[in-house]
Amino acid sequence: MENISSKIAKNNSKAEAPITANKNENPYEIVKELIKESVEALRLSQGVYSILEKPARVMEVSIPVKMDDGQIRNFTGYRSQHIDILGPTKGGIRFHPKVDLDEVKALSIWMSLKSAILGLPFGGGKGGVIVDPTQLSECELENLSRSYIRALIPIIGPEKDIPAPDVNTNPQVMGWMLDEFDRLRGYNVPGFITGKPIIIGGSQGRIEATGRGVVITIVQAAKRLNIDLKNAKAAIQGFGNVGSMTAKFLHELGVKIIGISDASGGIYSQNGIDVPELIKYVNNTKAVMNFPGTTRIDNDELFSLPVDILVPAALENQITERTAPMIQAKIVAEAANGPTTPAGDQILDEKGVFIIPDILCNSGGVTVSYFEWVQNTMGFYWKEKDVNEKLEEKMIYAFDDVFRMTVEKDIDMRKASYMVGVGRIAEALKARGWVKDWSMPINCKA
Repeated sequence: MENISSKIAKNNSKAEAPITANKNENPYEIVKELIKESVEALRLSQGVYSILEKPARVMEVSIPVKMDDGQIRNFTGYRSQHIDILGPTKGGIRFHPKVDLDEVKALSIWMSLKSAILGLPFGGGKGGVIVDPTQLSECELENLSRSYIRALIPIIGPEKDIPAPDVNTNPQVMGWMLDEFDRLRGYNVPGFITGKPIIIGGSQGRIEATGRGVVITIVQAAKRLNIDLKNAKAAIQGFGNVGSMTAKFLHELGVKIIGISDASGGIYSQNGIDVPELIKYVNNTKAVMNFPGTTRIDNDELFSLPVDILVPAALENQITERTAPMIQAKIVAEAANGPTTPAGDQILDEKGVFIIPDILCNSGGVTVSYFEWVQNTMGFYWKEKDVNEKLEEKMIYAFDDVFRMTVEKDIDMRKASYMVGVGRIAEALKARGWVKDWSMPINCKA
């Protein structure tokens, strides 16, 4: 029987790249610069940038875990809470050997912006543990999950900070974490965590939500660019949960998927890849390589394919100064967090590529997590059809807002999305009295 660690490895074959020491590829430095540009473009006060440039609180925890051989191994974990001006912070927990503090801080800021763009009553949070979960037994993984929650108990909860799955975590891990939180509180608190199994309060449609949201934004972009999706071609980098669901939904719309890659390598078929059969194949083999009817390609070949749509759904810092010139796609839909470096972004902009930025494109997951939290609070649960309809409504609303900003300011979609997100957070800061107007921070004694 397949254990939990094996399932995690299979479901997260898109495991994200480590943060590099290069400042130009460090997500925390990149997101701070983009926020700064947005604050200046919106003519907000320097005080707004000072509030948004770093998390309100960051906790580093020591997590001792008793291993199967009886020895104690001590892991390091983090939780970053960016800003809670709009509501409790919200964001995933990742288990990965290359997790570091800058990565977690950057991801928490992105979560704040996603929530603001989608109009969700959340701030941004993110957590991580430095560990390779595939090297742990199921018992060790459960002990680590529970110990992490015990370490964070002072700062988490349904009205404080709401975790969720991320890289190398899944509904089962969320179930263990929920159970540990409930044990410590002495009663059932289903709204403490999202992305959990449906039987204990999870939401219908949550597993597919991020990929479904990616495709909703692609449909909207295609309408603006007059691209007929039934005659369109696509390539997808990454075939974990997000990449596979994106491929599935694009395939259902009639898009021909001619290239797909994962950690094992890439595959290509001029006539289109049978996505439903590939999903079955990967469930058995754990990799896309050697799928019947396809030929092998490498990462550079995937990027250079003559497609209308390119979906980076794998690693950070993939579209760079080196790889961006190869891209022929008309639309780049950022299903991954931070797949494009500033240098790569500039090249794509000069080429006239329509980028759907990550903080808009992959926000379907946090949106349905919000729906799950709402359902937990009400004790009333929706059908999958209702969840999907609400998700589509939210995603289209957000896309329209960002596109409107793009047209009005004559700027690209990334700058527009940051301006929408930062502007909404700044509006909340003003409403709460943190800033007196758009140009002057409050400077008075309490």
